[in-house]
Amino acid sequence: MIGLVDANNFYVSCERVFQPELNGRPVAVLSNNDGCIIARSEELKALEIPMGLPAYQLTNGQNAASIHLRSSNYELYGDMSARLAQLLRDVCPAVAPYSIDEMFIYLDGMTPTQCHTLGQQLRRRIRRQLGLPVCVGLAPTHTLAKFANHLAKKEPHFEGVCLLAGNDAVTHRWLKATPVGAVWGVGRRLAARLELMGIRTAWALSQADPKQLRKRFSVVLARTAMELAGTPCLSMNALDEPRQRIMTSRSFGQPTGAYADVHNALRRHAQRSAEKLRRQGSLAGAVLLFLHTNRHRRDQPQYFPQTVVTLPTLSDDTRDILDAVRQGLAAIYRPRYRFIKAGVMLLGLVDAEQHQLSLLNPPLRPRHAELMGTVDAINRRLGQDTIRFGMTQAQGAWELRCAHRSARFTTQWGELARAGTHPGAVAHYLAQQSSRS
Repeated sequence: MIGLVDANNFYVSCERVFQPELNGRPVAVLSNNDGCIIARSEELKALEIPMGLPAYQLTNGQNAASIHLRSSNYELYGDMSARLAQLLRDVCPAVAPYSIDEMFIYLDGMTPTQCHTLGQQLRRRIRRQLGLPVCVGLAPTHTLAKFANHLAKKEPHFEGVCLLAGNDAVTHRWLKATPVGAVWGVGRRLAARLELMGIRTAWALSQADPKQLRKRFSVVLARTAMELAGTPCLSMNALDEPRQRIMTSRSFGQPTGAYADVHNALRRHAQRSAEKLRRQGSLAGAVLLFLHTNRHRRDQPQYFPQTVVTLPTLSDDTRDILDAVRQGLAAIYRPRYRFIKAGVMLLGLVDAEQHQLSLLNPPLRPRHAELMGTVDAINRRLGQDTIRFGMTQAQGAWELRCAHRSARFTTQWGELARAGTHPGAVAHYLAQQSSRS
């Protein structure tokens, strides 16, 4: 049996864990640079405010005074996600994170009753220990587990935990009641094409011939149909599955044409990418960097350069990657353009342990592994960027706007939650304890 544990309104829920006064109130989490809505509380959804609405429209609307805005606090969200994954690993035989707020769990050898009981226990434990509300979907395949999780969220009588046996009348009834466009991996355009063939429900897709689906569409859709029918044929990469490329990019807080601003942004992205590279135990062979001007400003000159710099040898050393960024930027930078975004991508990744050093691939720097390991350990312990390579200008134009960002309660010593900070915290805690007793 496979389970999917999905945190409800994850970004909003993370904010509420440390700010209980936000409970029961409409909350919106904004994208980078406070651009638009990327997460909504149920109370905000009830106001019929759509996802993706620009923030300036929200602040000028009739409900503006009652809506609580929060800038994206990815450091907090990432840490809460890691805590959720660790809690699941402490209980479940195997865990594979699918996204920041969704984790697949594998419950081989357990009966359906045992799986359902475990799902209920996990839901209570996560709420008690992390403060996050989650729903759990359980089924024989990944696709059905995703579907069961959807039902656990939308159908109150499941009480947050839904188990679908697969090839039984209950599963069939729900599949017949579900439009094909609601199936995991079936988008709006694909749904329209399927409907032209008479496949309008999830049930109809599950009964379609996989060979015909593969021929007319793709092997992915054929596997989705088989999974809906109860046949496992998808494998989910674990959290530590090496990625084929690593990219870090971000929009600037404001457009800038200054070389120092652009270089500082790329240096920050390069250091972050190098950390990810070492974390997954890989070496990179090349560095791609790109710049974007604002394509929506037709009154300004447009320029979208990118370049690839090959590293002299496979490396995970931040200094090698920074040197490649310096070379690449010198080749593509043009002073008359105002840039709004920059990014760094590491290419040609190989497994560091399996890679055999030879005379053709000597290490560039002695003891670089010890240095990089020490830097990473200090930053993990004391906070991101405690140690970094080179000085960067404070509050540069490339820094993100985050006027509504909450504290990074779990990762920064100076921003830890303090007793008595929130007047409603004690009342909220007592109310929770009362409801559980």
